[in-house]
Amino acid sequence: MNLLQSLQKRKLIEKEVAAQIEQEARMSGKRVEELLLEKKAIDEPSLFALKAEELGILLKQVEAGEIPLQVLELVPEDSAKFYRMIPLSKTENMLEVGMVYPEDLKAQEALKFLSRQGDFSYQAVLITQSSFENLMKQYRNLRQEVTQALEELEEEIKTKKTQPLAQDVGHIVEEAPVIKMVAVILRTAVEGGASDIHIEPTRKNLRVRYRLLGELHPSLILPLRVHPAIIARIKILSNMKIDETRIPQDGRFSTVVDGKSFDFRVSTFPTSLGEKVALRVLDPEGGIKSFEALGLEGDNLVKFKDALRKPFGLILVTGPTGSGKSTTLATALNSLNKEGTNVVSLEDPVEYMIEGVNQSQVKPEIGYDFAQGLREILRQDPDIIMVGEVRDKETASLAVHAALTGHIVLSTLHTNNAVGVIPRLLDMGIERYLLPSALNLALAQRLVRHLCDNCKEKTVLRKELKVLFAQIVEQAPPVFQEKIASFLSKGNAQEISVYKPVGCKKCAKTGYMGRIGIFEVIAMTDELTAITMGELSDAALEQEMKRQGMVTMAQDGILKVLDGITTIEEVLRVTGHGGSEERGGK
Repeated sequence: MNLLQSLQKRKLIEKEVAAQIEQEARMSGKRVEELLLEKKAIDEPSLFALKAEELGILLKQVEAGEIPLQVLELVPEDSAKFYRMIPLSKTENMLEVGMVYPEDLKAQEALKFLSRQGDFSYQAVLITQSSFENLMKQYRNLRQEVTQALEELEEEIKTKKTQPLAQDVGHIVEEAPVIKMVAVILRTAVEGGASDIHIEPTRKNLRVRYRLLGELHPSLILPLRVHPAIIARIKILSNMKIDETRIPQDGRFSTVVDGKSFDFRVSTFPTSLGEKVALRVLDPEGGIKSFEALGLEGDNLVKFKDALRKPFGLILVTGPTGSGKSTTLATALNSLNKEGTNVVSLEDPVEYMIEGVNQSQVKPEIGYDFAQGLREILRQDPDIIMVGEVRDKETASLAVHAALTGHIVLSTLHTNNAVGVIPRLLDMGIERYLLPSALNLALAQRLVRHLCDNCKEKTVLRKELKVLFAQIVEQAPPVFQEKIASFLSKGNAQEISVYKPVGCKKCAKTGYMGRIGIFEVIAMTDELTAITMGELSDAALEQEMKRQGMVTMAQDGILKVLDGITTIEEVLRVTGHGGSEERGGK
């Protein structure tokens, strides 16, 4: 039974009206639904409610602005417009697609093709015509802004010749079109919650990608000819040399987006196809959090705060690039920042501006590196020193001696875990006998995505993950095992209640809201001193970890999984259990 017959049967339209619409549909090529709504023969909600019932498909109401950028990009705008279908949300590998005409065989074939190309499964739901039009504005709003700015920019470039010469770029970048184009790129990043922007030339075009929750997503494709003007505009904002394209440059700038100030840390990089630019988006107000908001809790938090209260000593935060080390240090520095103390930092670059802290940025190109900067800081009568990173033997030696001479010194180091700090410092040439007196604490961390509290759903731990769960728990200290004793039976995981991402308007359909840290902390003790001074070995360090009751990052992650903060898949992904370790993610 077709739609018109169903409407007649339910006495929602007259037989004559149905016949007239059927004939007009054949002659005009328009769809029956379009004609029914045009002639106001039936209201849209009633029409699509009946259609959903006839097709046996869910009718879904979705508001404009609910679809995240990384979901929208899975169906190209042209395909969405032609087949009247639009992606709504994505959970794991399942894409929910809203379709005005799910019965259309051509639309079904197009969706199958896109799913094969994008390597995702899909589930179709019915949406109304008006819902579709409102949702399409998400494509159009961004595209219209870009298109308008692009047209103006290309017109400007044409007046300066087809491809702008180096001397022309300086004039073009101060014109309204390129200013507008760069503003669109920056605002899209801020409004979408991106942590980084990548502007990179390819052989055919200029690609703009955004990093959201640690993953890069392609969002804008621009003509290659606008590349020089856009890069030059960003260089001017960042106070870089416009005519220097052979070597990398670094800079930063601030701008106001939607009434709020944001900082952008900028890095250029010469490639075979032209200069690439990466921008880190920094929210000066959002970076300084409480320790609890970072994810530090329990014994980890107690040990960290105890180390910060000591009158001197070295505190090292470790982890790969993008694991949140700078945010942890900024939070620690903010907690130590008192009227009666002189707090000085040496950073590369300065990421979070902290009122009352004397923050300095290194400039290796003029000889002002971490080692030289640290020497100068020690002449500034500091109480607390923060060094962005211990990169070499000289900086390590200066940091250790500063800690030994009555200063609290905070810094970062690249090691895989907390216990790796001691062997790493010894490898860098630090004398063994200095470490116990200088080092107070080592903290290692990673970032996992935080489940959206508004839409997360309770579920049961999948069978294939139970073995990994049990392995992590079995290696944990007694205190940890006591915390989760109710979830274990004879050393194996029972039916364990955990949470899964769903997706809602609040989290832009991703199922996640921001990220949170998982940590492990080891403090310098008499026992660790004896191990450091004696036969240092992995076995001895592991034994001291257990004696201290140290919870590893994976175990800290398990606690957050059971608390409904994140998922076990996230913990396994970033800690390398059951697979390779994550690259770092910004």
